Amino acid sequence: MTKRMQVYKCEVCGNIVEVLHEGKGTLVCCGQEMKLFEEQTSDTSKEKHVPYVERTEGKYIVRIGENALHPMEEKHYIEWVELIVDDNVHRRYLNPGDEPEAVFEIPEGRKVTAREYCNIHGLWVNRR
Repeated sequence: MTKRMQVYKCEVCGNIVEVLHEGKGTLVCCGQEMKLFEEQTSDTSKEKHVPYVERTEGKYIVRIGENALHPMEEKHYIEWVELIVDDNVHRRYLNPGDEPEAVFEIPEGRKVTAREYCNIHGLWVNRR
């Protein structure tokens, strides 16, 4: 059974999907079940992955890595950053060479969650 906001990846073609509506079935692509990404929450490597959220001057700034920024190279980079404020989802797509951060000019919320997807190390989350 799928749950809303889960992220899955096809290990054959690389398609990535986020569940918008829960269902009882399994997600299949290229003839096989898709892999569910588990949200990782703590860094143990040199590269930093946990999103760091800062609220300043009417906007949220999400940086990937609080003290050491994530690399943004052709072979290793953050593909997207997602900010969930209350029940509203906001997403920014990044490219190699970009800064590993996203700015969201939106009203302040009570419940804020940031997620990011690294093309090598998967899905990371920071809840506050």
